[in-house]
Amino acid sequence: MSEDIKKTINELHIYEKKLLKELEANPHATPEEIAQNAGMDIKSVMSAAGSLASKDIIEVDKEVQETYSLTDDGLKYAEEGLPERKILDVLAEKHQIHMKDLASETGIDKKEANIAIGWLRRKNWADIDKGVVNITDFGKDFASKVDVDERVLDYLKTNADGVKFFADDLMDGFKKLTGRKNILKVEKETSHSFKLLPKGEAILKEGFTIQEQATQLTHQQLKDGEWKSLQYRPYDINAEAPVIFAGKKHPLRVIIDEIREIFLNMGFSEDNGEFVESAFWNFDSLFQPQDHAAREMQDTFYLKNPLTCDLPDGDIVKVTAETHETGADTGSIGWQYDWSEDIARQSVLRTHTTGISTKHLFEHEPPIKMFSVGRVFRRETFDYKHLPEFHQVEGLVCGEGISYQNLLGTLKEFYKKLGFEVRFRPAYFPYTYLSTETEIYLEEKESWIELGGSGMFRPEVLKPLGINQPALAFGLGIERLAMIRYDVADIRMLYKSDIKWLRELKLDNGVKL
Repeated sequence: MSEDIKKTINELHIYEKKLLKELEANPHATPEEIAQNAGMDIKSVMSAAGSLASKDIIEVDKEVQETYSLTDDGLKYAEEGLPERKILDVLAEKHQIHMKDLASETGIDKKEANIAIGWLRRKNWADIDKGVVNITDFGKDFASKVDVDERVLDYLKTNADGVKFFADDLMDGFKKLTGRKNILKVEKETSHSFKLLPKGEAILKEGFTIQEQATQLTHQQLKDGEWKSLQYRPYDINAEAPVIFAGKKHPLRVIIDEIREIFLNMGFSEDNGEFVESAFWNFDSLFQPQDHAAREMQDTFYLKNPLTCDLPDGDIVKVTAETHETGADTGSIGWQYDWSEDIARQSVLRTHTTGISTKHLFEHEPPIKMFSVGRVFRRETFDYKHLPEFHQVEGLVCGEGISYQNLLGTLKEFYKKLGFEVRFRPAYFPYTYLSTETEIYLEEKESWIELGGSGMFRPEVLKPLGINQPALAFGLGIERLAMIRYDVADIRMLYKSDIKWLRELKLDNGVKL
């Protein structure tokens, strides 16, 4: 024990030693008294106390004393009466007041009247029936009495310097006032006291001298030899150091950058598109009928400003309309309805990134290899797996000889670079045929999980765009991938800015964690 105490004494800072000496002389000394007697500032005293407490040498007790006084509004109520009291005084004579006459009859403003009505009902002084405030029997009896919160107001008015404690018979009134805004003013005064622990007593019993100690050397001390006579403070090389959290990318950004790098290495170019898009590009260009459920308000954010978007120039609008109505020359019969330009002009927040692909096809000549990574928006209810705003990835390949086999090969290579084994199963999407869903295998769960959709664009999509070559497209949700990779059960965790989770999460740039 003695060796341990000696080691601790050697490691004490001079301020810690001064504080201990002061407590030895006066165990009940306050921080202010210690600062004055030891020639220290109060900040140094508290810093030394915190360090000693962390070593179990002393105990630091903190006491917060609250002082209550009246705000300007509180003083006004103490002098003129609470709003509900003003209404009760009038009700005592008239027994009822119509709500529309409340301000004129009582002299209180509309805002105060609304607050007063709530307190009248809470205190059972009045009730409201069909817009008329009626005094209750309890209110009639109370009209000549003083409520406990009114007694507290009077008490605080009398004690203008503030009150620290309330008698038991005033506590209910105090609690009522604390439930109201802008009546009570609270001033907090914090005080600290120190208590020697057994280890501290043992240190004082062992004894020590207070001497300035060097913690670093100057060039002059080395030059003139002063360093030989200095007292040095020892360092514990085994002491714990604070954990350093270096800056790093957000987990979603890690995955986005990884996916972007995969696409670029596979020879794709990037297109970002716009958040605000016309219904034409978001829906019509994908051969989604204008009465499709996906266009309904519960799925799509429609904008008021801008209310509409311009449609593209050329024959694309006319051909799209014919394709929807009759199938045009695509070999389809279309959807058999009257297509509307007004609906196609509607402004929406894009619900997917597939509209970027059709617009890219219209604006570029094949062969094309394009990808996009961007945010999409849907009127989803917040829960553990749905958000109204999330990310989608889109891949597009168009050119002579492109086939369904190319689609499967591209998907297999893409997911392989993400570190997943994949398999495919048939699916349905309104704008692709053949259509496929990709499943990845999770070894830790020993199961297959669906991660993305894909397919060959239908002729009804390609013909209006002026594309006469086959095109494949595929996509996946980044949040879905992040939940799998980082083992997150609630999608909201990715956006909560939980600093503890973000600090502790281990990130890598590729294969599954």
